[in-house]
Amino acid sequence: MAESEAYESVLCVKPEVHVYRVPPRASNRGYRAAEWQLDQPAWSGRMRITAKGNVAYIKLEDKNSGELFAQAPVDQFPSIAVEGVTDSSRYFVIRIEDGNGRRAFIGVGFVDRGDAFDFNVALQDHFKWVKQQSELAKQAQNPDQGPKLDLGFKEGQTIKLNIANVKKKDGSSGSRLRAASSGGPSLIPPPPGGKASFGPLPGEQLLSCPAESVANLGQADASGSWPPQPPSSTTEAAADIWGDFTKASGSVSGQSQQSSGWVQF
Repeated sequence: MAESEAYESVLCVKPEVHVYRVPPRASNRGYRAAEWQLDQPAWSGRMRITAKGNVAYIKLEDKNSGELFAQAPVDQFPSIAVEGVTDSSRYFVIRIEDGNGRRAFIGVGFVDRGDAFDFNVALQDHFKWVKQQSELAKQAQNPDQGPKLDLGFKEGQTIKLNIANVKKKDGSSGSRLRAASSGGPSLIPPPPGGKASFGPLPGEQLLSCPAESVANLGQADASGSWPPQPPSSTTEAAADIWGDFTKASGSVSGQSQQSSGWVQF
């Protein structure tokens, strides 16, 4: 965008400023505000700083009508267009132009030091922005000249991954799972008011065996094999076990008449 087509923005406005005649500088030692007759300003009004493109304009205007008294274009800062004095921070020397090639140096003073500080900062911020825009434009025109980021591996370069924490975490969780799954069976407490009784373990069978069978445990069976062979069928085993029990219980006087199949204690 050309400078003539750029929008004009306002950077700073100060309602009260004084203008002084600046005597010719006799040497390069700098300007001194004490030499300006500060009690007799040549003009008083407001200051407005605007920016159009890269150039900033210091405009001195009438407080009521806004009529332009003088303006100083500033193309860089700090420069000869705006200079501070050596004996105060509230006074500056600016170079004004009338648009016809004529220039003059005048003194500008602020009543408050804060206004002088804002004036200085407004110019600094504008030209800092101008510098950033210039650098971005150069990078856009020559993108290959910018620094390149190389993320490739160099020769002999290795990478190390530490996954010890992951293994430890997996092992601890597995141990907790195995400990929970391998826990023994819990004992069931006896019912209230009763005595604890323990039944046969799973897979065991509780049988009542006659005394004769107990006495003959140490002897071999008729076939001569040990241990004695079980009956041929479940029915025979049941009849053999309960047969003697029936004989013993069938007689009332069974206490005097002993069955051959029972042993008296």
